[in-house]
Amino acid sequence: MFALPRRRLLASAILGMLAVLSALPSVAQNYPARPITLIVPWGAGGGTDATARIIGSLLEKDLGQPVTVVNRTGGSGVVGHAAIASAQADGYTIGLATVEIGMMHWQGLTELTSASYTPIGLVNADPAGIQVRADSPYKTVNELLAAIKANPGKFKGSGTGQGGIWHLAIAGLLRDQKIDPAALPWVPSNGAAPGLQDMVAGGIEVAPVSLPEARSLIDAGKVKSLAIMNDKPSALYPNVPTLKSAIGSDWTMAAWRGIVAPKGLPAPVRDKLAEAVRKVAASKEYNEFMASRGFGVIYAGPDDFAKFMVKSNAELGATMKAVGLAK
Repeated sequence: MFALPRRRLLASAILGMLAVLSALPSVAQNYPARPITLIVPWGAGGGTDATARIIGSLLEKDLGQPVTVVNRTGGSGVVGHAAIASAQADGYTIGLATVEIGMMHWQGLTELTSASYTPIGLVNADPAGIQVRADSPYKTVNELLAAIKANPGKFKGSGTGQGGIWHLAIAGLLRDQKIDPAALPWVPSNGAAPGLQDMVAGGIEVAPVSLPEARSLIDAGKVKSLAIMNDKPSALYPNVPTLKSAIGSDWTMAAWRGIVAPKGLPAPVRDKLAEAVRKVAASKEYNEFMASRGFGVIYAGPDDFAKFMVKSNAELGATMKAVGLAK
């Protein structure tokens, strides 16, 4: 066999690179040329699933291709998030990542982090609230915290699994208020709904879940919210005080959702997807749907979403380490 001269090899390599580069604009122009899969790491019927389905339907209109929502559950969110990260980075598999991507690796459940993805757009955030039974003797969050501090172990909280977002929310608040987080033992549940039902039945005393999740029971007069862990009041219940106004605390915590793609997505495809997601977040249909569910609408493009996830990861890690939930 004859070896090609070095110059011919170099020229061939350069031509190959130019061919790839020249093809990128056409990738964006032709994208999408077939249906898109939108992976949801959580079960059908939940808030993340509902959010994904309205986004998918609106993306279909803008991109001109079917968007199929697929629920990939299991492993406390690991299975679905892993499925997004391991897909081919061509824009035909995207996902609705959730706040847990900044938590799972601290628990030793996965090596996935926000760096495992191409950020497309942040589309939702729902702050934690502090809910008690409607007949609870505690009328303010200050009264509740004082009772927890004075009676460590007497009260119990629930609304997610051990080390989940709502567990972190209340544990972080207790730490912020110089109260041992262990003073409020956590009862793991499969989500906000069973945690709230357990509270109504008398099994626990505190459910630090989001206001939208507690909405039906609040409206039914079975649950009351003492505070919201956000820097501004809820549009859903504007009379519920922020922690800042109630006790002077700057502690905040929220569950969030955002569209991501596998790492290495070509920039032209990312930009086209990002523009489509931006239109969704600004649309009347999306905002009306989210308002009807009580979900908060927030938007950040790829660069700001990337920064947001890095910040969220650091804050969650610090809290988990402080309360002994990180491995």
